[in-house]
Order: sequence, then C-alpha cells, then structure tokens
Amino acid sequence: MPKTVTEQSFAGEVLESKVPVLVDFWAEWCGPCKAIAPILEEISTEMAEKVKIVKLNVDENPGIAAQYGIRSIPTMILFKNGAAADMKIGAGEPKAALVKWLEGHAEAA
Repeated sequence: MPKTVTEQSFAGEVLESKVPVLVDFWAEWCGPCKAIAPILEEISTEMAEKVKIVKLNVDENPGIAAQYGIRSIPTMILFKNGAAADMKIGAGEPKAALVKWLEGHAEAA
C-alpha cells in the first residue's frame, strides 16, 4: 500500500530515501488518479524491494506540487538520490509499461 506523504514528511520519505521513490501526485476529485491507484498499489507490493511508492495530495500540499511544476494530475515523478529523475503524466499507461519503466530505473540505481 503506497504511503501518504505531506510537505512535512516529503524530504525524509522521498529525498533522503536510499531506494528510488515514485511520487504519485493526485487529488481526491481526480477520476484518472483513482483509476491508476489500484495499479500503483499492486506495483508497490510487487516491487517493494526495488522501489518505494508514495502518494502526495496536491490539494493538501500545494507547496510541493508547485515546487515540482505539477500542472495536471495524475503526475508521477520518480526520485533517485534526492532528485527528480523521470516523470510520467496521466493514467493511460498499462501496468506492464509502468513496471518496465520502474525496473529500468531500479536497476540503474
């Protein structure tokens, strides 16, 4: 189950993580965000050793969303070694493609 992060916990959970972290920027009212949530939950369990998946509600944490230029949701940013390494916008990606994308980053870590 992806952990929820806030502006207060973001640095510790994401920027200081030893493993790559996928941050799912979402909002309660966002239909595509809800559509991709179960896929991210599955990946979170399956890839727990390789990558950490967390969720950040953009309505409750506007500072972080603004800092990373989030203009549409869902947006997923993959952080490695404390920096944004890659980004995907939208929920149109099949699970297999997301897993492949994450594995490529996890192996390069």
